[in-house]
Amino acid sequence: MLPFKLVYHERYDLNLGAHVFPSQKFRLIAEALLREKIAAQDDFLRPEPASDEDILRVHTPDWVRKLKTGTLTASEIMKLEVPYSKELVEAVWLAAGGTILAAQCALRDGFGANLGGGFHHAHPGFGEGFCAIHDVAVAIRRLQANGAIAKAMVIDTDVHHGNGTAAIFRDDPSVFTISIHQENNYPAYKPPSSVDLNMLDRADDEEYMGALLPAVQKALDEFRPEMVFYVGGADPFCEDQLGGLSLSKEGLKQRDRKVFEEARRRGIPVTAALAGGYARRVEDTVRIHMNTIVAAREVAEAYPAASAARK
Repeated sequence: MLPFKLVYHERYDLNLGAHVFPSQKFRLIAEALLREKIAAQDDFLRPEPASDEDILRVHTPDWVRKLKTGTLTASEIMKLEVPYSKELVEAVWLAAGGTILAAQCALRDGFGANLGGGFHHAHPGFGEGFCAIHDVAVAIRRLQANGAIAKAMVIDTDVHHGNGTAAIFRDDPSVFTISIHQENNYPAYKPPSSVDLNMLDRADDEEYMGALLPAVQKALDEFRPEMVFYVGGADPFCEDQLGGLSLSKEGLKQRDRKVFEEARRRGIPVTAALAGGYARRVEDTVRIHMNTIVAAREVAEAYPAASAARK
């Protein structure tokens, strides 16, 4: 058994068919973790959908109403870049509930992972880039509202800039945001994060880690968050269809491990959500996301005292 919980729901899969966003990956990750005995059935928790009260701490009533009633305009659906359906709405409410649940588990165990979520392009009043509801922001606001945490940090490693995250928390000193991304990529307008690490095209493992690790260490030491939310992108991978960086699978696993180690050494719990991944072979995306869980297990085993101190 894992020393932490994984959150997953079979309705995370939107059944989009032949779409560049492989929403079947959520199911494939869960199945592969079980098949390879990385996780046992008892390691999985099923989330409830986030409440509308939770969603409305981040999103506007108008956007929530449009999603729930299916009254998005054609341009809003075009911006979202996935077909609107009731299944989509159910999935994103579940994903937000999943990241809340993973964060609650992280407070107890030192780490928690939602095998979905990471929808970092969602803004308060609209969705874009496959993201309708910002599950990480919803989870942060829920934990803050409950008094579980006051200060949070978002470390976003998706190949695309976390523009929704930056916009939501832009004027909020209680949330520190780091985005490491390919500069010459979507979105065109990138509102400022607390720290933006703009990587040049085809940056490799060494260049990437040389930028990320010092920034993470400095931010953790100076900001001292009570929880890190890790948006784990598989799309910096060298064969990603929507990315232009050149990281290897092993480099991506080391990225996850090093960030988790920095948080663990400081006794800071980590909540992970699995963000973008569009490799030509979906098995590569699945393996990269699975390695995030393996990296977390390795760090938890290497630093058991950090977990025990949180309990």
